Amino acid sequence: MKYGIYFAYWEDSWEVDFEEYIEKAKNLGFDILEVAALGLVHLSDSKLTRLKELADFHNIILTAGIGLPKEYDVSSSNDETRENGILFMKKVIDNLHMAGIDRIGGTIYSYWPVDYTVPIEKPIALKHSIDSIRILAQYAQKYNITLLIETLNRFEQFLLNDAKEAINFVKEVNEPNVKIMLDTFHMNIEEDNIADAIRYADTFLGHLHIGEANRKVPGQGSLPWSEIGEALKDINYNQYIVMEPFVKTGGQVGRDIKVWRDLSDNATEEKLDNDLEESLRFIKETFE
Repeated sequence: MKYGIYFAYWEDSWEVDFEEYIEKAKNLGFDILEVAALGLVHLSDSKLTRLKELADFHNIILTAGIGLPKEYDVSSSNDETRENGILFMKKVIDNLHMAGIDRIGGTIYSYWPVDYTVPIEKPIALKHSIDSIRILAQYAQKYNITLLIETLNRFEQFLLNDAKEAINFVKEVNEPNVKIMLDTFHMNIEEDNIADAIRYADTFLGHLHIGEANRKVPGQGSLPWSEIGEALKDINYNQYIVMEPFVKTGGQVGRDIKVWRDLSDNATEEKLDNDLEESLRFIKETFE
């Protein structure tokens, strides 16, 4: 298994210069840096190539995540919105390829954060979403890019909330480069048992996000990490495990993630880094 960290642990914006975090991730002992696709979509070819070169130089794998903005909702009943979303995601996929990124996960099948002030028509949205992801999967195949369908908790999305729903979705799409992505924060809310859900996902699981129930780094909370590690062993999981902690307030990241109090105890960047190193040691010891 390879271990990663999501850049937004340190940032309050989705659109930043990711270059400095490549070397930081390496120095902290990680194999992977996960970046926000929203921060890639408007970059020039030279900037994208530079990102790839830096990652190669530091022997860091880049992965990407995104919560599609509402105007690009690929599950929308509005034909224009849905088509705009497909075109936007195709541009994202093009840029991923330029940056040397071979997988993207998140709410690529709908939009995020969800707007619950409008009526929800889940069966209709599900059909549109499956059709859109099938188109995008076929487009991504030319670059050998995998689409990772993430389950989110009920407060952030309505379409796919647990592993069973995500697997049924992937089966309907029926494309080889579509897998599911699970996240222990969301699973703690939605799954009856996190370890059993991982076992149920089995070979459909293509990516795992980890973080505590309150989004602190693994090891600073109450989630059953030993049981999670055993479940990963049971399914012979050898893919990527990326920490996605959010502990700082402020900015678009803080607003979107709904971090309304400083979970870091006003930590300096040095303290944030030390917490990550300690968490990485804990997870490796627990999972391996």
